[in-house]
Amino acid sequence: MSEQVDSRVDQEPPEPDELPVPSQRGRNFSWWSDLRPLVLRLHFYVGVLVGPFILVAAITGLLYTITPQLDQIMYDDALHVPVGTNQLDLRDQVEAASAAVPNGTVTEIRPPIAPDSTTRVTFAAPGVAEDYARTAFVDPYTGKVTAVLDTFGEWLPARAWIDTLHRTLHLGQVGRMYTELAASWLWVLALSGIAIWTVRRRRTAKVRRTLLPERSARGRARLRSWHGSVGLWIAIGMLVLSVTGLTWSTFAGANVSALRADLDWTTPQVSQELPTGSGTAAATDPDELGETADRVLAAAHEAGMTDPVAITPAAEAGQAWRVAQVKRSLPLRQDAMAIDPSTGQVLDTVRFADWPLMAQAATAGISLHMGILFGITNQLLLVVLAVGIIFVVLWGYRMWWLRRPTRPGATAPGGKLKPSAASVGVAAAVAIALGVFFPVFGVSLLAFLVGDALWQHLRPPRPGVPEDADDTADAPGAQLR
Repeated sequence: MSEQVDSRVDQEPPEPDELPVPSQRGRNFSWWSDLRPLVLRLHFYVGVLVGPFILVAAITGLLYTITPQLDQIMYDDALHVPVGTNQLDLRDQVEAASAAVPNGTVTEIRPPIAPDSTTRVTFAAPGVAEDYARTAFVDPYTGKVTAVLDTFGEWLPARAWIDTLHRTLHLGQVGRMYTELAASWLWVLALSGIAIWTVRRRRTAKVRRTLLPERSARGRARLRSWHGSVGLWIAIGMLVLSVTGLTWSTFAGANVSALRADLDWTTPQVSQELPTGSGTAAATDPDELGETADRVLAAAHEAGMTDPVAITPAAEAGQAWRVAQVKRSLPLRQDAMAIDPSTGQVLDTVRFADWPLMAQAATAGISLHMGILFGITNQLLLVVLAVGIIFVVLWGYRMWWLRRPTRPGATAPGGKLKPSAASVGVAAAVAIALGVFFPVFGVSLLAFLVGDALWQHLRPPRPGVPEDADDTADAPGAQLR
């Protein structure tokens, strides 16, 4: 049955925009004629090889977008309490939390963010997984501990598990390579797809055929129409996900951090050094620690800081406490203050408005990537983007299957047309230049260029296929053709 369908698809007459592109040398598009075979094969092979990684990232990212609602359902008892009349001091709440987490050291206190919310007291505790902490959730009206959970930053267990699935597939450092590979090539697939699709459709002079799928098309032409037009619409989102995703990667992320430091684009931090002669021992007694938390929070509020905030006790003697805003949705609130725990004096303040522009942009970009920058609208946009990427990849693989290399008369993407030496040289130079900053991308691009050159040189001619055939088989990456 499938062979009959495939045969019918192959017998469909080509559309006008599906015919080989005549040489444009000497015209405005001579550069594209030189580069086109390389871009076609790059888009195709990267789509075939990296497509599975992008597909997994899109599926796990889709799961991640629903985690805020999932948390509210799964951990309702931990997060919400009946609204009472008066809230207890932090001293009483920290004391109750410390009793629920014996042998723990308080590392952060987050007062309630709403009248029906609990207070979070986070501890470094024995037996907790690396990078995790143990958090006690306290009813601010009664002092009752509603739950004790192991958390990853501010993420609760379910969200932390899905977050790790998205970042590493729970494979540790090895798993992080999959996300770096996907993020490194996502922008290439998006840009190459835009170039292939728009230049191809430009010859029809019909904007609708570029932006919208063709309802009258059949078979592979219909798949290609959906693949290209949907890919065009989601291309900007793919670029944003690629850029922001690389900031978390192992190799590229480290280079991004180093570049930001060199250009003074890092997030400024408050100085926690206490004035000479005012050094105090770090508080460890729950009652004393809670009382100090009340003092520094009152000082921060008096100095104009608004909730929600996180209070970080001094890690060692002679340090100030830190109170910082933690609102990561618009309008962003990320001000921070260093406060003397003994006197409540504000020693240093860093306002979000005074951050370097690129530091502000990085913070906003990360919140956008996580779906929290502008609430439910951000989540819905990410859902649409993730679903779009999933379908574009699947359509690409379906097109490849219909024109797979084992089919009679099928050729490699770009056929026997070869890119000019100049275009290959430019691509190699780009691979070397970007490879210094994005090693995974650079190494894999060089591997592709070498592999493609060897394949074009060594593969035997196929019977019945002319040397200048241009059967640009479709790819499962972004919007091919």
